[in-house]
Amino acid sequence: MIRTFNIFAFLFAIASTTSAAAPDGALYLYGDADQKKFLGCLSCDKRNADSVCNTYGRFGSKYGNLSIWNSFGYFGSKYSKGSPWSKYSSSPPIIVDEGGNSYGALTTNKYHPNKATIETFAQLAEFVAVYEDLDAARALYCGALLDALTNLHPPIP
Repeated sequence: MIRTFNIFAFLFAIASTTSAAAPDGALYLYGDADQKKFLGCLSCDKRNADSVCNTYGRFGSKYGNLSIWNSFGYFGSKYSKGSPWSKYSSSPPIIVDEGGNSYGALTTNKYHPNKATIETFAQLAEFVAVYEDLDAARALYCGALLDALTNLHPPIP
């Protein structure tokens, strides 16, 4: 009962957070050792084929090999050095805008020197670090947080 309440309190806190530091335009995720493997669009509409929130797309499916939501895949496992959800990740994916500017790594590794500078993604990583529930994190991000990001920026088809 207390854990359920804490999760809802945490969800509310994250959903209430604004992304004042988020840039205009699309935000993308790149991973792998060289940070050149495209892992999807973080701020695109969920119907966009490249969106990390498109349940049927290769970047948003919890079964896709390029999806951060696939807990058994390289980019979604809590044990993989290339996953944002590994507390020990040495090369988590980075957040990049259309101009190639980096906004840090999406990572649950609290010691990583280049953590995400956009509050929305820092909170998402913190949620996963605390609760270790990718399904809940995906539902939160692809619901309330993505809607908040979309409202701050023009929709990206």
